[in-house]
Amino acid sequence: MKARSRTARARLPIAGTALLATAAVVATVAAGCGGGAGAAPKITTTARAGVAPVPPKDGAYFGAWVPPERGGKPSGTPSGPASGAGSSSGAPSGSATPGKDAGKPGMGPVAGFERELGRQLDIVQSYRSWTADFPAGLDRSAADGNRYLLLTWAGADTKKIVRGEYDDLVQRRARAIKALGKPVFLRWSRDMDTAPARKRVHSAEDFVAAWKHLRTIFQQQGVDNVAWVWCPTARGFGGSHAGSYYPGDDQVDWICADVPPRGDSEYRDLSEELKLFLQWSRDRHKPIMIAEFGVPAAYRERRAEWLGEASKTLQDPQVKAVVYFNSNELAVNAKDKRRALAVTGDKHAVSALRGLATTPYFNPRNLPVTSGG
Repeated sequence: MKARSRTARARLPIAGTALLATAAVVATVAAGCGGGAGAAPKITTTARAGVAPVPPKDGAYFGAWVPPERGGKPSGTPSGPASGAGSSSGAPSGSATPGKDAGKPGMGPVAGFERELGRQLDIVQSYRSWTADFPAGLDRSAADGNRYLLLTWAGADTKKIVRGEYDDLVQRRARAIKALGKPVFLRWSRDMDTAPARKRVHSAEDFVAAWKHLRTIFQQQGVDNVAWVWCPTARGFGGSHAGSYYPGDDQVDWICADVPPRGDSEYRDLSEELKLFLQWSRDRHKPIMIAEFGVPAAYRERRAEWLGEASKTLQDPQVKAVVYFNSNELAVNAKDKRRALAVTGDKHAVSALRGLATTPYFNPRNLPVTSGG
């Protein structure tokens, strides 16, 4: 999808303190069901279990980006390709009633979406520009509940980052995340492989150097409640290009892909879009997150079919988190149904997404499920 600088979208609670993990925590991924692709490799992560988000033993977390209720795009929202205590297990704690917390700052749209789905989200996504302060309203509200925060932080000029020109800013952001005291997925400079990002990313080598520079600062600040999510576009693996931006297994906790809608109305299953990325991922012993996917309104009566097939594709033993993009903000105008991905208002699409979200594979925490609506 387009790389936007999006604003707050939610995070996960964290429990306890721990030393910054330098050794990998290894977990075995159980075989998936449905359309899964066989046994996945053992998963390794530099994230600290019990402090930062780690993959569920079975299945995959389900989350979403739900735009705030205001006219226009939220501040920090991307317009094109990128640019309380928890439990001792590191899982979010608190009530998991669908639609709960609607009165908390920023949580109204999220709670409404949860009621439609008939379950609470595992992950709430928040978008922040490079210079924006965070955490803010929605971030804190989600973190104080029974959900994880996926904080998507926009990138900046990689060469300036490596030269240390932004060190003060990065240190402040690191301290703010640490002070939140909750587990956070941090997805920095997503879609770095796209043409619109080239001016600030410069090259794959520059991106990797900047990534390592940021991680070093976070380590120096003692931030251990973050899981680092590396996220190019799925389409970027068509020419073996996106993989060149990979910082290395010791630098990445989750590997991820965005699945931007194409500019035509031709029907394509999600499996077609993810095939090359999933093939590349088999050589990485990392949990997979699909952080932005959605079914175009242009598919009309086939939207439910698309979501049913997507459920099979995503029940892959290495896929450990999926995040629906419930928004039309990528659309050029109201007539652009090819980039309109929100299911809200389409009862058949809502029902199909509810079917996906309430499938046991995508409810690994066994959260309560209602009839929705």
